[in-house]
Amino acid sequence: MMIFSSLTSGTSVEGAEITAFKTDLEAEKYLYLLGGTHGDEVEGVYVLQQLYNWLKNEHSLRDLPIVVIPILNPDGYRSGSRMNSHAVDLNRNYPTKNWSPNFKKEKHNPGPSALSEPENIFLDKLFHKFNPGLILSFHSWKPILNFNSDCEDVAEYLSSYNEYPVTGDIGYPTPGSLGTYGPEKFDAPVITFECPVLNDEISLKKIWNENEEGLKSFLQSELLLKKLKK
Repeated sequence: MMIFSSLTSGTSVEGAEITAFKTDLEAEKYLYLLGGTHGDEVEGVYVLQQLYNWLKNEHSLRDLPIVVIPILNPDGYRSGSRMNSHAVDLNRNYPTKNWSPNFKKEKHNPGPSALSEPENIFLDKLFHKFNPGLILSFHSWKPILNFNSDCEDVAEYLSSYNEYPVTGDIGYPTPGSLGTYGPEKFDAPVITFECPVLNDEISLKKIWNENEEGLKSFLQSELLLKKLKK
């Protein structure tokens, strides 16, 4: 059982609380578990919620340096919107070298400037205070494990359980994304964990069931320890 303590909360555009939690273990690098970047992707939020509950209640676990942000975009989550309340896609708003104010689709609006949004400012401050060694960002689109930087082995490990395709390229540009920002700024590889979307045959419970064993195994693996020690 890991003991998590609340960190100082962030605040969304509309003033909603953005909660964050950290294990009591101090380390040079932390595993980040992040959900709800896109408020309409409830599947990823649910998977992270189940994983976090397990971390807090499983007595056999060894301590690990972990930071959990259950829902980065509470305004979007409340309204069922991909974007935050400024109509900005938080996953196009990070200050990467390839950030651009130009966009073709409204849902990819990067904001007026890089790191303009309070939700991302909060996360960035956490990154600077608790250095990320590996970031797992839970989303939902179609089942894919998208890896950025040195974590293809992590994606392959998880894929050996859930059989999601592994790719380093989702097929279109993503300027200003966390997948670019993590490696570029913090030398922290990023797994964008894309869950399947709910439909008549796929429930939240089914999505968790197909990911439970792999995620739990990875969090107890030597591979994770190796990533956090690099």
